[in-house]
Amino acid sequence: MPEKTLAESSRTGAAATAHAEASPKRWWILAVIAIAQLMVVLDATIVNIALPSAQTDLGFSDGNRQWIVTAYALAFASLLLLGGRIADLFGRKPAFLVGVVGFAAASALGGAANGFTMLVVARALQGAFGALLAPAALSLLNTTFTDARERARAFSVYGAIAGAGGAVGLLLGGVLTDALDWRWTLYVNVAIAVVAFAGGWILLGNHRDAANAKLDVPGTVLVAAGLFGLVYGFSNAETHDWDSPLTWGFLIAGGVLLAAFAWWQTRAAHPLLPMRILLDRDRAASFLAVLITGAGMFGVFLFLTYYLQLILGFSPTKTGVAFLPMVGALMVTAQAGTTVLLPRLGPKVVIPMGFAIATAGMAWLTGIGLDSGYLGAVLPQLIVIGVGLGLVMPPAMQLATGGVAAEDAGVASATVNAMQQVGGSIGTALLNTLASSAATSYLTGRDATSKLVRAQATIESYTTAFGWSAALFGAGTVIALLSYRRGVPRQDAGAAPVVHM
Repeated sequence: MPEKTLAESSRTGAAATAHAEASPKRWWILAVIAIAQLMVVLDATIVNIALPSAQTDLGFSDGNRQWIVTAYALAFASLLLLGGRIADLFGRKPAFLVGVVGFAAASALGGAANGFTMLVVARALQGAFGALLAPAALSLLNTTFTDARERARAFSVYGAIAGAGGAVGLLLGGVLTDALDWRWTLYVNVAIAVVAFAGGWILLGNHRDAANAKLDVPGTVLVAAGLFGLVYGFSNAETHDWDSPLTWGFLIAGGVLLAAFAWWQTRAAHPLLPMRILLDRDRAASFLAVLITGAGMFGVFLFLTYYLQLILGFSPTKTGVAFLPMVGALMVTAQAGTTVLLPRLGPKVVIPMGFAIATAGMAWLTGIGLDSGYLGAVLPQLIVIGVGLGLVMPPAMQLATGGVAAEDAGVASATVNAMQQVGGSIGTALLNTLASSAATSYLTGRDATSKLVRAQATIESYTTAFGWSAALFGAGTVIALLSYRRGVPRQDAGAAPVVHM
């Protein structure tokens, strides 16, 4: 966005909020939003640990196992922008409540699954309702907090949950699978949803900021199909070669459809994703930061989970506990990054610094070996990575959604979620492929029947994944350094119009 336009929107926003009082229920609203967001983020990983048990129980093949994860990712990523726009058009409260109820119902269906098909359908429905719930929750956060300092504090909580939710999912998934049954990794959402629904029903007010606009049907179809193509293509790359038509065909189709979507948005009377959202330099840089973080984080969660369980012999519960120091470090630096550092140093310093710290932690993690221990070779690195991600995720999410007009809050929030989801899909596919290639290369010319050789090949695959994750975070450092404006964020406390609660 040109500077003049940015200044004008800032003044317009300030005028719009001049008479608005902060909701006295805002901290309770934050708690409700945090609970709902945790439920959505948990389900990206909570089922992963339970998959072997579910596979044994329901009797599906290794080839089908990935679709339990992919069905959720496909529906979630494809429908996010539609979900965000629905929240803008029909109101955030109904979008939030319908999303919560639908997510809980889909979770109950999955928990009661009597076969593979029923479980996949339930996971896809979870993703669809999550695509309605997640942007409604984030846009509610952006429109509830009017004071700049309080908004920063709220985003530190939300960003910490978004960044650490995957690790919490691993812990909770391990505990529930060990103590009860794999089905409880899905049933637990019903209990969480009851709390979120009750809180949302009582605390949230409804406001239709884009009530006079219309839904962009061609744009919705193009972006849903494009995002589906990208996520499906990258998911296929995990189980097929990159030269498979199911991989490159869907990736090319997804890219073409997203390009067509971008072209259509410049011509549509009521665009699904108004270009004004993308044209602000700091906001565009923040979208990229979220994308890169989503891709790189999977190197930690996925391959370190394998290492802890298969090499160090950790139980699922102990594996989840092992990630908690990273979660703690992330939450502490999330608070410091958004409330102290960002207002003083600006994103051009804080976010590249976070990426650089995460790069160092990931590079350090490549030193693991067969005889390494958790305390010396994993714990310090996890803390460093947590510190780095805490300086990237919450500030980037705050900048990506701050300063937008109220009628665009839902779709801006959906774009953030879409970037994180697509980044995760890219990261999972790329890192899995690179890790497999590294293991194969190591075995070439060696005795593949030797247990020690095979174990060392596995270590090579993990360290390769960590090395490439470090490279992704390193690229994030450079991109953030070049992309963000100098100085502190210019939007004042009134830059985003707010909703009376």
